Amino acid sequence: MTGRGLVLPALLLAAWEAAHHLGLSDPRLLPPPSLVLARLGREAAEGGLWFHLGASLVRDLAGFAIGAAAGLLGGLLLGLWRGFDRLVGPSFHAWKQIAVFAWIPLISVWFGVGEAAKVVFVALAAFTPVVVNTHEGIRGIDRRHWEVARVLTLTPWQTLVRLVLPAALPSIFTGLHLALIYAWLATVGAEYFMTVGPGIGGMMTEGREHFHMDVVLLGVLILGVVGYALNHGAAAAEARLLHWRHR
Repeated sequence: MTGRGLVLPALLLAAWEAAHHLGLSDPRLLPPPSLVLARLGREAAEGGLWFHLGASLVRDLAGFAIGAAAGLLGGLLLGLWRGFDRLVGPSFHAWKQIAVFAWIPLISVWFGVGEAAKVVFVALAAFTPVVVNTHEGIRGIDRRHWEVARVLTLTPWQTLVRLVLPAALPSIFTGLHLALIYAWLATVGAEYFMTVGPGIGGMMTEGREHFHMDVVLLGVLILGVVGYALNHGAAAAEARLLHWRHR
C-alpha cells in the first residue's frame, strides 16, 4: 500500500479515536483503536494470538494445497480431453454457480464439524477458481501451437510440459491467486460457522459471546492484514515467476 493509500485509513482511525474521547461512541459496542491495540499487545504477550493465527494459517494452507492440486488436475482434464469436457463440463459449470457456503450443511453431515470438515470446506473454495482458469488457459492456446507440436511429433508428456503448461501458466497462476484469497475467506467462514475451536474465527466468536468487542475488532484487523499479506505475496510471486512474459 502506497503512502497515499494510507491517508484515508489514518483519517478514519483518527476520527474513530476522537469520537471515543468526545463521548460520541460507546466503547462497549465500538472500542476505539487504542483499546484494540492494547488487546493486541496483551494477546500477543500471552501467546493466544499466535496460537489462533497459527491454527488458521495451517488450516488455510492445507485446504488451499488440496483444493489447488485437485483443481489443477480437473482443469487439465477439462482442457485436454474434449470427451471429458463434454461429459463433465456442463455439470461443473452449473455446480460452480452454487455459493460455497451452501455446502456447509452437507459437509457437516459427511465430515462432522471438526478439523476435517473445515479443511474440506477450504479446499472446496480453492478448487473452483483453479479449475476454471486452468481450463480457460488451455482453451486459449493458439491452434498453430498445437499444429507445431504435431509436426514435431511430441509425445503427450512433452506436449504437456513444453506447450500446455508454459502457455497456460499465466491463467493458472491467476486461478491459484484467486484460490489463495478464497481459501482465506473460507477459513474464517469455516471457523465461524462450524464448531468453535482454535483460529481467528473461533477467537472472534468467543469474543462475541463474552461481549468483548475489542477481541472481535482485533480479529477483523488480523483478517484484513493477513488477507492483504497473502494477496500481496501471491501477486509478487506471480510477477517473479512470470517475468519472462515481458521480455
